[in-house]
Amino acid sequence: MNKLLFQRITFFSSILGGLLALITLIPFIGQIGFFILMCFASVFVILFMMKLDLIEFYEIRESVIVGALIGAISYIAFSIIYIPVVIILMRLFGIYTNYGVSLILSSASLWLLIILTVFMAVLSATLNAFFAFLTYYITELIKSMNHNTQNNDNDNEQFRL
Repeated sequence: MNKLLFQRITFFSSILGGLLALITLIPFIGQIGFFILMCFASVFVILFMMKLDLIEFYEIRESVIVGALIGAISYIAFSIIYIPVVIILMRLFGIYTNYGVSLILSSASLWLLIILTVFMAVLSATLNAFFAFLTYYITELIKSMNHNTQNNDNDNEQFRL
């Protein structure tokens, strides 16, 4: 993987992680934002980069590695924004976006927060690697179906019974 591609993946993943951190702060919608972060961050980033022609996969391994990178980077960016905001909202203003999460995050030590963030980033990387694989498989399936359709349109022979 070249340096420019890694920088682009990091940029888009960080922006998505930051946006999902802000969405997760909203009650009732936060669970959906967190689910998107853990499972579908790689799908959104990969499809967005494919639409802009910034990335193209030739092997399954590439999609899995990129999906894992997107999952880990987006979760770390999520944690950098979400954890301090939750702690500030709870301690200074007494506002709880999710009472259990706010209580755990505000009473945890720095090392525990780092370990929790790394563990969840690995979990996010694993889930996003799987969904990136599915994204690769489905996009390749769609490409092959479009290719077969174009070939059938170009054929002069028709199958008749």
